[in-house]
Amino acid sequence: MNRFVVFTLGAALTLSAGAADPVDFSRQVRPILEANCLKCHGPEKPKGDLSLVTRAGALKGGEKAGPALVVGNPAKSPLFTTTALPADHDDVMPPKGDKLTKAQQETIRAWIEQGAAWPDDLKLAQKEKIDFVKQVAPIFEVSCVSCHHEGHAKGKLRMDVKSEFFKSDAVVVGDGAKSKLYTSMTLKPEDDDLMPPKTKGGPLPSEKADIIRNWIDQGAYWPDELVLRQKELASTQSRDEEAMLAAIHAKVLATSQEKGAGEMKAYTDPIVGTDGSFDMVPIPAGEFTMGTPPDEKGRKPDEGPQRKVKIEPFWMGKYEVRWNEYELFSFPGLEKGTNVPTERVDRELLLNFPDLMPMSVKSAVNQYTGKEADAVSRPTTPYVEMSFGMGKENFPAISMTHYAATRYCRWITAKTGHFYRLATEAEWEYACRAGTTTRYFFGDDESKLPEYAWFFANADGKYQKVGKKKPNPWGLYDMIGNVAEWTMDGYLDSYDKVGDRPVVFIDTEYPNVARGGSWDDEPSLLRSGARNPSDKSWKMRDPQLPKSKWFLTDAQFLGFRIVRPLKIPATPAEMGQWWPPYPTKK
Repeated sequence: MNRFVVFTLGAALTLSAGAADPVDFSRQVRPILEANCLKCHGPEKPKGDLSLVTRAGALKGGEKAGPALVVGNPAKSPLFTTTALPADHDDVMPPKGDKLTKAQQETIRAWIEQGAAWPDDLKLAQKEKIDFVKQVAPIFEVSCVSCHHEGHAKGKLRMDVKSEFFKSDAVVVGDGAKSKLYTSMTLKPEDDDLMPPKTKGGPLPSEKADIIRNWIDQGAYWPDELVLRQKELASTQSRDEEAMLAAIHAKVLATSQEKGAGEMKAYTDPIVGTDGSFDMVPIPAGEFTMGTPPDEKGRKPDEGPQRKVKIEPFWMGKYEVRWNEYELFSFPGLEKGTNVPTERVDRELLLNFPDLMPMSVKSAVNQYTGKEADAVSRPTTPYVEMSFGMGKENFPAISMTHYAATRYCRWITAKTGHFYRLATEAEWEYACRAGTTTRYFFGDDESKLPEYAWFFANADGKYQKVGKKKPNPWGLYDMIGNVAEWTMDGYLDSYDKVGDRPVVFIDTEYPNVARGGSWDDEPSLLRSGARNPSDKSWKMRDPQLPKSKWFLTDAQFLGFRIVRPLKIPATPAEMGQWWPPYPTKK
C-alpha cells in the first residue's frame, strides 16, 4: 500500500458487518490480513516499509506513504481504501487479481470505524490463502456431496450449490472453530456425528480438515456460479498418484546412465528451471559393524547390540540440504524467470514425457494432464520465519518434518530425473564412519571435535554455513554437528528388533530417527553411533490446530541430506514407498 487512496463506498456494496454488529478482530479481521496482506507486509523486508504484523506497524505505516490505519476513519485508511479500488487499478490491494470480496472489504471498513481493536501484543503471521476451486471444492465433491445434494440433502444440508449451502447453520463465516462443518470433521471415528462418517471414508486427513477451517476463517468464499458434483476418490486421488509415480519412475529410468559401481563419480546436479544445484559424492559398497560397543564412552542402550550390515553403493549429498535448494521447493515462486508459483512439476513431467509412460497407466496419465494438479505437494506458508534469524544463504535448511523431507526428495527426483531419498540409518552410519570404528570418524579424542564440527561449545548459539569444517574421510561435510539429519527409519529401541530389515518403515508421525547431533548438542551426541528419536515436543509451540505437517517449530537443530542409490527401484510402487503419504495414525 504505497500511498493514500480515498474511496467512498457505494450504496451497492453488500454489507456483512453493519454498524450495530461489533467486528471481532481475531475471528474476522485477522484471517483476512494474514491470508492476503502478510505476504508483502510481513516481518522480512516489508514492501513500502509497511509492516502489518502488529497494530503499531499499521498505525505507523510506510516511511513515504504514512499510516495505513487511521482509527475511526476508514476513508483515510489505505488499509481499507486500497482494497475497495477497481481490480485493474494500479494501487489496488492485494494486487495481481487477488481482490478482496465485498464482504471482506466491508469487514475491514466496519472494524476501522469501530475503533480498530487489535491487541498490542498480538503479532500476525502469513497464512496460506485457500483457493476454493482448487482446494475446497475437491474435498466437498469427493467426501460430502454424495450425501448433501439436491434430492438427497441429509440433515437438510446441501453442499452442491452455494445459495443452498449458506442457508444452513453449518458455517459461521470467519470462525472455523465454531462451524459445525469443521468441528464435525474432527470428531473421533466412532462418533455418530463424524463428517464424512467412517463408512464414507472418514475421518478426513488432518490437512484436509485444516483447509476447510482456514477457508471458513478467511471468509468462506465460494464463486456464485460454481455447482459441485459428486466424484469418486479413486478417480481423483489413487489414479493420479499411480500416474505421477509412473511418470517420475519413467523419467528416472530414462535419465540415469550409470550401470555399475565403476561408473560412479562425484557430480553436481542442477535443479531444472532454477539457478540452484547441489553436489553428490559416491559412497562405495561394503560391510560394516553398525552400533557401538558396550564400553564406548557416552553410549546409550539403543545403540546396540552391534550387528554386521551390508551396504550397496549410493551417492550422498556432500553437504546438508541448504535453504538455497529447499526454498525452491517450499517457495516455488523463487524458480528462475517467475515471481508466482510455477506449474506443478508432476504435471510438467506428464506433459513432457508421455512416451515414457507404461501402457497400463496411459489412460490415467491422459486424463490427469487435463488438470492443474498437486500430487507433489509443497509446504504451506509457515507462521514464523523458519530460519529463526540464523541466516539462509549457504546455511542448512531446518525445522522440516520427516514428511516434508521425503516430499522434498520426491520433488527433487521429479526435477532432476535421479532417484533421491533419505538415507537409511545403516547407510547414514556407514557413510559417517567412512571405514572407521572409533567414537568419531577422526578417532576417540574429543579435543579434535572443533576441527570437524559445530556443536554447543563453538557454534555461538546457532547453526553455521555448510562446509566450513574438515570433511570425513569420504569427503562428506558436517556429518556430525551443525544440524542433525533425518534418516528414513522409524525408531526401534534395539537393533535386535530391526533384524535383517534394510529399513524400518512406520505409519505414524513419530518416532523417526535423526543422526549426527547438532550445533546445540554436547559431544556425546555427535558420535557416529548416536541416535535421536523424534517426538511431539519437536512441534510443541506450533499454535495451529491441527499442527503443521510441514514444520517443526521446536526443532531448530534439525535438517537432512539426500542420497541416491545406484540401484533404481524396479517399479513405481517400490519407488513411492520412500516418499510415503502424511501419516494419519498418531
